[in-house]
Amino acid sequence: MSSAASSSLERGIRGPSVKLERRAADLGYVSTAADAPSIGLDPDAQRVIEERRARRLSRLASRDRTTLIVSSGLFVAVAGAMAVLMPSERSPSLFAVALLVVLYAITFRCEFEVGTGVAVPTQLFLVPMLFLLPTGWVPLAVAAGIILGSLVSYVRAELGLGRVFVRVVNAWHAVGPALVLGLAGEGPPSLKQWPLYTAALGAQFVFDFASAAAREWAVLGVPPRIQLRAMTLVYLIDFGLAPIGLAVAFAAQGNVAGVLLALPLVVLLRVFSRERKVRIDHELELRDAYRGTAFLLGDVIEADDAYTGTHSRDVVTLTLAVADELGLTARERRDAEFAALLHDVGKVRVPNEIINKPGPLTDEERKVIEQHTIEGERMLLRVGGLLGEIGRIVRACHERWDGTGYPDGAAGEEIPVIARIVCCCDAFNAMTSDRSYRKALPLHEAMAELIRCRGAQFDPMVVDALIAVQERQPAAA
Repeated sequence: MSSAASSSLERGIRGPSVKLERRAADLGYVSTAADAPSIGLDPDAQRVIEERRARRLSRLASRDRTTLIVSSGLFVAVAGAMAVLMPSERSPSLFAVALLVVLYAITFRCEFEVGTGVAVPTQLFLVPMLFLLPTGWVPLAVAAGIILGSLVSYVRAELGLGRVFVRVVNAWHAVGPALVLGLAGEGPPSLKQWPLYTAALGAQFVFDFASAAAREWAVLGVPPRIQLRAMTLVYLIDFGLAPIGLAVAFAAQGNVAGVLLALPLVVLLRVFSRERKVRIDHELELRDAYRGTAFLLGDVIEADDAYTGTHSRDVVTLTLAVADELGLTARERRDAEFAALLHDVGKVRVPNEIINKPGPLTDEERKVIEQHTIEGERMLLRVGGLLGEIGRIVRACHERWDGTGYPDGAAGEEIPVIARIVCCCDAFNAMTSDRSYRKALPLHEAMAELIRCRGAQFDPMVVDALIAVQERQPAAA
């Protein structure tokens, strides 16, 4: 980029007052969130978790109700037919049935949020049900346990009433193994029958995925392949718990009270699930705290000069558009948003007389102003956590592709890709914005300048993406 354009970029941000410098420095001591444990959820997973939690208390939409009527009606028909038509020599007591249903309900409330899915350790009691109850009864017994557990959640204001009945369709997973074991002939558990049990577990996964994927596609438009990715980890957990459920079934032969041996494990899993939920809650709160801190730091700069804040937020918009064009991940996109917003935060440390100087900067003044990326990194490191990581990117936002930038003289791929994007978008926005000492360059001239500096100041890949974004602007308008 030309020296005139470069100097306009450096001098376009007016210096904040000493009071604002102190406010920005103080922010470094406000957040202690960096010391909190993190489970590393990416932004997409965080969004899915929040949406899923919100749906628990929301009213059923018309499509939800239609899907509920169809899927639950079909389930009741299939499960009822299995209970009536599948032969069985087992005659459990009412106590045995009630005990298994209650234990299933207790376990159903033990939810683990894993990735973007939810796992419940009901395998611990589903497997014993398959060997203690008539196999044709199992789907209805599972549905009863789900309703009972969900009603408890409703009473505790953790679930909307309509959602209680939506959960009945989760009982589809019991149909698969009940069919396999029932058609193979009922018998006591035996390790020699492991191929049959493996087939039953596979049938459980098939029926569960088919019912869940169909509902998610019909109600939320989630493609089955996305649903499969979300449920893979859940199925791995079920696979790991199935042998323990089989051991419980062995213990309950001759005395149904043997299933109670699994109850301490359920209690332990309940403790772990609550702890995980707290950690996820904390991570979601921490994300909001980081975002709030980032925007507050942006407001610190904007408070003394409206141009600066507008410039930073315009750079954010442009940076996100380029990030999308380049196909960055959700995590990288979030980091790009913060880096674009805070790329000039270190200028709160540059003396006003240098920032506001109307004429050319001396060599000494330029050395001072070139320290602002280091100061920005230092401020963000003091905030810590995610913003501390963003500080490394902020430090590199004025590096050049050919290695002649500052502060470290990094070149090419040594520069973080997000810093390369922010650098290009920052310069383009500076060229296309009015300043007190010059008018904005016409769009075609600014794009020509980007092309001229492609491979020198700017990453060619980023320039191409930015030009592609700009060329689509008239069509979008």
